[in-house]
Amino acid sequence: MNFLAHIYLSGNDEDLKIGNFIADFVKGRAYNTFDPAIQRGIKLHRAIDHYTDTHPVVSQSKQKLWEKYRHFSGVIVDIYYDHFLAINWSEFSKESLTTYVDEFYSMITSHGDKLPESVNHMMPYMIRKNWLLNYANFEGIEDVMQGMSRRTKHDSKMEQSVEDLKFYYEEFGDEFAEFFPQLETHVSKWILENMD
Repeated sequence: MNFLAHIYLSGNDEDLKIGNFIADFVKGRAYNTFDPAIQRGIKLHRAIDHYTDTHPVVSQSKQKLWEKYRHFSGVIVDIYYDHFLAINWSEFSKESLTTYVDEFYSMITSHGDKLPESVNHMMPYMIRKNWLLNYANFEGIEDVMQGMSRRTKHDSKMEQSVEDLKFYYEEFGDEFAEFFPQLETHVSKWILENMD
């Protein structure tokens, strides 16, 4: 799952949300340098990634992309699934996606002292391009994919992946719809089992 799903799955707990959001920028045991409540969010992020990476429905999604994108397939599927979360947002929240995203940007930037330097460096660009809201449209996804493609050392071809999303759109949508409720259940159980 990508940024939007990780944020959403954190519920209303700000520290859990912060930890879950920054986790990809915190390597190995470096999470020990953060407050315990944020550490919990980092651990939740890793639990979500493990569950997602080993789920048969997600593997089915990745398989459609494997021949062309190889190990980048997982990253691409994460963004596809954020797209389906965004366009189906009203099924998951009574709050509009625009309001939710604006509130998140406001919250995360007010906690700049808790964020890794790399996240503080990224945030103005993320907000200016409005990644979280723009996962809902093909142009926004293409912009994100192009940015990731530029940052990879190898020829990832990720900038072409919007065409694959369009080609397999119904299948990816069905796979998201099957997988995401299972992920929500898994996360709810994890949070209960890992309460302070």
